[in-house]
Amino acid sequence: MTEPSKLPHHGVPEHQPAAGGIAARARAAAGPQYLNGLNPEQRDAVVTLDGPVLVLAGAGTGKTRVLTTRIAHILSQGRARPHEILSVTFTNKAAREMKLRLGQMLGQAVEGMPWLGTFHSIGGRILRIHAELVQLKSNFTVLDVDDQVRLLKQLLQAENIDDKRWPARMLAGLIDGWKNRGLTPGQVPAGEAAMFGNGKGGKLYASYQERLKILNAADFGDLLLENIRLFRENPDVLRQYQNRFKFILVDEYQDTNVAQYLWLRLLSQAPSRPGAPLSAIIPGATEPSVIPGRTDSPVIPGHAEGVNPESRAGEDSLRDSGSALSAHPGMTASAAAAPAAPFKNICCVGDDDQSIYGWRGAEVDNILRFEHDFPGAKVIRLERNYRSTGHILAAASHLIAHNEGRLGKTLRTEDVDGEKVTVTGSWDSEEEARAIGEEIEELQRAGENLNEVAILVRASFQMREFEDRFVTLGLPYRVIGGPRFYERAEIRDALAYLRTINSPADDLAFERIINVPKRGLGDATVQMLHDHARKRRIPLFEAARAVVETDELKPKARGSLRELVAQFDRWRAQREVTSHTELAEIVLDESGYTEMWQKDRSADAAGRLDNLKELVRSMEEFENLQGFLEHISLVMDRDGGAEDEAASLMTLHSAKGLEFDNVFLPGWEEGLFPSQRTLDEQGRAGLEEERRLAHVGLTRARRRAKLYFATNRRIHGTWSTTIPSRFLDELPAANVEITESKGGSGWGGSSGYGPSRFDNVESFGSSYSTPGWQRAQANRNRSQGGRGQARGGFEENQSPFSGPRGDTSGSRSDTFSGGGFSRNKRGPMVIEGELVAKSTGTVSEFTLDDRVFHQKFGYGNVVKIDGNKLTIAFEKAGEKKVVDSFVERV
Repeated sequence: MTEPSKLPHHGVPEHQPAAGGIAARARAAAGPQYLNGLNPEQRDAVVTLDGPVLVLAGAGTGKTRVLTTRIAHILSQGRARPHEILSVTFTNKAAREMKLRLGQMLGQAVEGMPWLGTFHSIGGRILRIHAELVQLKSNFTVLDVDDQVRLLKQLLQAENIDDKRWPARMLAGLIDGWKNRGLTPGQVPAGEAAMFGNGKGGKLYASYQERLKILNAADFGDLLLENIRLFRENPDVLRQYQNRFKFILVDEYQDTNVAQYLWLRLLSQAPSRPGAPLSAIIPGATEPSVIPGRTDSPVIPGHAEGVNPESRAGEDSLRDSGSALSAHPGMTASAAAAPAAPFKNICCVGDDDQSIYGWRGAEVDNILRFEHDFPGAKVIRLERNYRSTGHILAAASHLIAHNEGRLGKTLRTEDVDGEKVTVTGSWDSEEEARAIGEEIEELQRAGENLNEVAILVRASFQMREFEDRFVTLGLPYRVIGGPRFYERAEIRDALAYLRTINSPADDLAFERIINVPKRGLGDATVQMLHDHARKRRIPLFEAARAVVETDELKPKARGSLRELVAQFDRWRAQREVTSHTELAEIVLDESGYTEMWQKDRSADAAGRLDNLKELVRSMEEFENLQGFLEHISLVMDRDGGAEDEAASLMTLHSAKGLEFDNVFLPGWEEGLFPSQRTLDEQGRAGLEEERRLAHVGLTRARRRAKLYFATNRRIHGTWSTTIPSRFLDELPAANVEITESKGGSGWGGSSGYGPSRFDNVESFGSSYSTPGWQRAQANRNRSQGGRGQARGGFEENQSPFSGPRGDTSGSRSDTFSGGGFSRNKRGPMVIEGELVAKSTGTVSEFTLDDRVFHQKFGYGNVVKIDGNKLTIAFEKAGEKKVVDSFVERV
């Protein structure tokens, strides 16, 4: 045997563990388990920790996993401690989910992450720590919307501004918009400030902010606006947080507004040396300066004094300079020319193709200019979709490619192509609902779980027909993001008016609307009516009729209540000669209810008006008011408990972040989707946001996406012949299949529109055997006389919104206008004789000259008796009429 020292010396090759060998498998097992299962792009997004990173995460590409895994990687690599990570989300739900996932990955490490939360929760925490620097105390109150409106009403009264012409809620919306754009009172452009209160908008905003400080309060917008002011006026405080946060992570970056953008920009810069000038901390900023006429603070960093950060003037020229800061609207030239401060390790995750909240201040430009704002940023595209099939992704990608304002990415999948996206036309919206109901029942018979079925509509008023159809079929459903159609406040109010007309003894309905809209009939008045009704054993409405003929109420309240009683008497008389649909229109007009919502300037007021129009339209299917109200009672009686299985009904905006196997997308018509209102207000930007909304709708589907449009639809109260949405022509033909409606008529036939749905209407005695049909039979038997096959179709002669066929005289125009109901003024409807409250027919137990006592008027003697009404000469109050149940014999 050769001795080891005698062996020839050859070079030893470098060893690498063999793929799949023991060493390789052992090394993989020793590595971070949380990285297992990530695709190359996801892994790159997780392990790239240094410098600015933008993760463009398409729908269904696993962005939440990337974000949470990145935090886990930072912590496991020892790059930062939990309290040195700032992780910002948009909703508390998202923050809770992130904490839960991190807890599963790292055990208890998540418990030490105090800076994981929403923009406003983190902003509020910072404010409470430094409250005295923004003229607040640490226990300041955050006002809700109702408190804001009440405070603004006080300010309007102090300025002698008519709050009916200039509603406080409208001013609250303006102020919230200004705060979302990072504007303090002195920075609101004069033109915008002049839009409210005869030019006093800016002054009211300033007074409101001053009043908040006196009350030690802040509103929701202040949680970020005051943060920005805190940082720019106190560089040492800003430096403290810049030093604290070694890593910043932002979810849903495409949905950030200007204030959130500015807040992040300040925190994401590397800290400067202590004592450095403000310009060293904020590129292009000068030392604190005061805008003329202001005493509060310097300008927003990087902005000219008094310049509106939303102004587009000069934006193009600034962007052309190539500066990191120049891309933001309103940046000054000095800011653009200044050298950019270095940026920290910031990672923003978002999808420019899913920016759908521009109506509430979101700026898609924030994500589009990320590479300009953060020079040297690495952009990682997550394009591998784990949700949808090939045809769905191809259709969605081809559609969104028509947008010009996007960074660009193409979703792909390793899944099968699956079923093509289907496009189906129907005669009208009723047939559309019927067809979708049939398809859902087919899916149910095939074993599909109803929890995996969703109907996504563009506007909430579209839900009504689907709800009615599902109730008829006995199909369980749930409304996501809001109440069911008939449970909405405005619908319940309108129904309460109609119920009171139909049944004067319906105390619950009358009590609901006695002071809606405001009539000066408060709780004390209602309590008095209840007391009288109980004593006399009469309905609340009859108690009101009796009390208005007495002096029990103050003159103003008595006059309001008398007018309301007279209105109901008049409406009941009109019921005999007017169609129930027109009567509903008249009631909503004359009661002032429609006007109340027309004057409301909140974001949801327009939707509520649309819902009222849809309610009136839905009444056409019934012969009379009684039949309609019976139908509503059956709808409302539906078990509202949690169903084991239920189809989901929601708007497209509510669907973001959700996914279903089967998605139905009705209403793809011009004017509805894309929304004409959005196009009118925002132009091309609005069209691109509507297209992003369509992209979001398609990418909610895992296996099937089914698009529908109707040839006839009632919009704003008028039947219109619609044309299919432009978005349908932007879909790729290779991935789309045209199908016929299963709702009854389809297309073709000798008439040109196909056979009528009424040609072969089967009765409930049919042997038709679908599950929903059988449930409908059972429901009909229980309801004893409920309606069978719902009437549908375009019946002009029964519509209260269009005149007789061929009538162009303009003598009757029943269209909706201005967001409410309007009709040509007809002559006053006269009811002969005077509306006088009549005695209830009972005989009073009192006699003339009886000595009595009244809780309000004191002692007196009865001088006249009319049924249960007494005229009493009171010793101090004089002669008054009262109901006998309000006095006691002494």
